[in-house]
Amino acid sequence: MTDLALSSSLVSASLHADPAFPRFHPRPAQGWINDPNGISYINGRYHVFFQYNPSSARHSHINWGHVSSPDLVRWEEHPVALAPQAGGPDSAGCWTGVVTLDDGVPTACYSGIQDHGGHSQVVIARGSADLVSWEQDGHVAASMPEDPLVTAVRDPFIFWFGGARYAMQGAGLADGRAALLLYSVSDLNSWEYKGIWLTSDHPVAAAHTPAEIWECPQLVEVPVASGGSAWVMMFSLWLSGDDHEHANGVGHLIGSLSADPETGLPVFAPSSGGKSDLGRDFYAPQMMQLAYGSAESSPAAEPAAMLWGWANEGPGRDGRRGRTQEEIDDAGWSGVLTHPRVVSVVDGALVVAPAPEVEAYRGASVAAGAAGSVELPGFAEVLVRGAAGAGSGAGSVELVLGSGADAQVVYSGSLAPGEELRIFIDASLVEVYRSGSVATTLRAYPAPGEEWQLTLPDGATADAWELTLPA
Repeated sequence: MTDLALSSSLVSASLHADPAFPRFHPRPAQGWINDPNGISYINGRYHVFFQYNPSSARHSHINWGHVSSPDLVRWEEHPVALAPQAGGPDSAGCWTGVVTLDDGVPTACYSGIQDHGGHSQVVIARGSADLVSWEQDGHVAASMPEDPLVTAVRDPFIFWFGGARYAMQGAGLADGRAALLLYSVSDLNSWEYKGIWLTSDHPVAAAHTPAEIWECPQLVEVPVASGGSAWVMMFSLWLSGDDHEHANGVGHLIGSLSADPETGLPVFAPSSGGKSDLGRDFYAPQMMQLAYGSAESSPAAEPAAMLWGWANEGPGRDGRRGRTQEEIDDAGWSGVLTHPRVVSVVDGALVVAPAPEVEAYRGASVAAGAAGSVELPGFAEVLVRGAAGAGSGAGSVELVLGSGADAQVVYSGSLAPGEELRIFIDASLVEVYRSGSVATTLRAYPAPGEEWQLTLPDGATADAWELTLPA
C-alpha cells in the first residue's frame, strides 16, 4: 500500500510565509484550489479531493488535489490524484465529480473536457484501496445528451434511492433555464440517460435557486429534528459573465423523493428552500452522504451528511479589503476549503453546524464570559451567547479588523436572546455559524499589526480560544 502520510498539511501551513494563509484548513502550500470533489469516507479515512492547479494561483490546468484524515483534525496531503491526459476526454481538465465504491473499488466519476466550452463527458478513473494511486484510461461513462435543448452539462453526483443507484448532472438549457439531468447507473461504466429531471422554472426552484446553469448539484437525505427525514438538494447558481463573483451564491431546496408509479424513477418534489450560506465568498460545496434514513433509524451522534465548501479569493466584497490578481500571483496560492459541516433540517429549514471534531483545535482560553468588546488573536474560535432571561432584547454582533480609518467590518449580524454564534478566524478565512441556521463564509486579509475585535450587544457573553494544533 502507498504510504498515506506523505506530509502533514496543517503543520506545513503553520510554517507558511504568507500571514494570510490559513493554518487549520488543509490545502497545498502553493497553487490554485476551488471546488471540493470526491468527498468520501472509505476504509476508516475521510478523503477530500479538490480542483487544483499546482503550477500557479490561477484557474487553469485543473487537476485533482487530495488530502485525507482519520478524524477530521489531522490531515495528510497526498500527490495529485487525477491529471489531464493528453489526447484524452479530460485533456482540458479534470473537473468536478465524486468518488464512490464500485464493487469495493474506489472510483472517481468526474467532468472531463477537451475544450473550454460547455460540453463535458463523465469520465471514470479507478483508485487503489488507499485512494492515493489512480488509473486513468479515459473511459467515458456518459456523453452530452443528444437533446438540442441541453447546451451545457457538468458536475456528476451519485445517490441511492430505493436500493438503486442514480446520478444527476447540472445543466443549462437553450432557453436560459437551469436544469438537472437524471441517469440510471446500474453499471458505473455506462450511464443510462433518463432525461431532464428538474428545471429552474419550478415555482419553488425559481424562488430559491435562480440560475442559468445549476453547477455542482448535490442530493442527500438528512434526519428531520421532529422525526422522519427530508431530501436536501443544493446548487451553485451560475450566471454568465459572473467571473468567479458568484453573485447568486449557493441555494438549496428541501423536499421529498418518491418513486414514479409508472417508471419507478425517483421524483423530487421541493417544498421549501433558501440560501445555503450567507457569505459572499462561498461557492461550489459538496455534500457527502454518511447514512441514509430518518432520525429514528440513525444514531443521533452520527451525522447523516457532511458538507465542505470553497472560499475563494476576491477583490474585496461588501466593504472588505480584498486582494488584487497581482497580489494573489505574488502570494502564489488561491482558495481554501471550509471546515467540515454537518447538515440537518429543523422546522423545515436547513441547519449547518461545524463538525464537532474541530473543537480539537481549541487551545488556550483568551476570554471567558467576556462582555462588551473582546480582542481576538488571528487564529481563534469564539462562542457567543445571546442574553438570557425574560425581557432580554436582541442586539448586534460585529467583528472588526483593524482600527481607525482603516477598520473594516468583516461580519455584522443580529443576536437574539438565547441564540449562539460560533465564529472561527483562521488568518484570512472567517466562518460564522448561527444556531438553527446556515453559516456565513467570509474572506478578510489582515495588514501587518492589525488586530481583530469583537463587539457584543448588552447582556451577551463570549468565550474565546486561540487555535492550536493538537499534539
